[in-house]
Amino acid sequence: MRKFLASCLLALVFTSSAAPLFATEFASPPLMLANVYHDGIPLADYWVSEKLDGVRAYWDGAKLLTRGGERIIAPPWFTAGWPTTPLDGELWVARGQFSQAVSIVRQQTPDDAMWRRLHFMAFDLPAHPGTFDERNAALQQVVAKIGQAWLQQIKQFKVADRSALQALLKRVTGQGGEGLMLHRGNSYYQAARNDDLLKLKLYQDAEAKVVAHLPGKGKYAGMIGALEVESPEGLRFRLGAGFSDAERRNPPPLGSWVTYRYNGLNEKSGIPRFARFMRVREDFRQPEKQ
Repeated sequence: MRKFLASCLLALVFTSSAAPLFATEFASPPLMLANVYHDGIPLADYWVSEKLDGVRAYWDGAKLLTRGGERIIAPPWFTAGWPTTPLDGELWVARGQFSQAVSIVRQQTPDDAMWRRLHFMAFDLPAHPGTFDERNAALQQVVAKIGQAWLQQIKQFKVADRSALQALLKRVTGQGGEGLMLHRGNSYYQAARNDDLLKLKLYQDAEAKVVAHLPGKGKYAGMIGALEVESPEGLRFRLGAGFSDAERRNPPPLGSWVTYRYNGLNEKSGIPRFARFMRVREDFRQPEKQ
């Protein structure tokens, strides 16, 4: 009887749907998206900054939106005095504090004390007509004019060569950072994914949607053994590693999005190699097909 009740409870958990996490949904903002760094780029053409482990946020001149177009309910003081033109940036607490940032941002009734831990780390001016070189200089003036401690500009700098880039990556990740971003100086802001914006990490990661819970066996009996997930391109595969026992007992709900890390792709199938669960992406939804 006990095993039967446990199985029923597990089935109930496994078939739950993802609940809305943010306020009213709007159209997805026109964000510039990053490709993965690769050899052969003219490094001298790029600015480099730290890749922050936070929630991507877009200020449209009146409200904050997630990358998926959900409204972020910030306290009025947080965005008071911000420009009527868009800002692109990251809501960030500190290195390694992604979960806390998401917890703060997802609240429908903002907690002032918690929001004072957040910073909006701005890295672009989407509506500015100039190149990134010009936008970066203009952004410095915008941030300085507003003069708020929680609104900061992400530092952009140049590196001499690839050895210096790799040394910087090693130093940043060694200090708990996520990686680096590279932004082409002569590029214009456009809502597309291309080499004008690149991300560089020690590992590869991506997002996928949970489509099934696969029951565990042996020591994982009564918990999940793996998640079946689907990539935005429709490719299905399993994530069987990277979970804590608590996450196996209370897995991400069906329909939710998760981030996984991997080491390259299988040449024949295209399935990520050694894919393992990292975390739930509560600020993410399926991108619209181009």
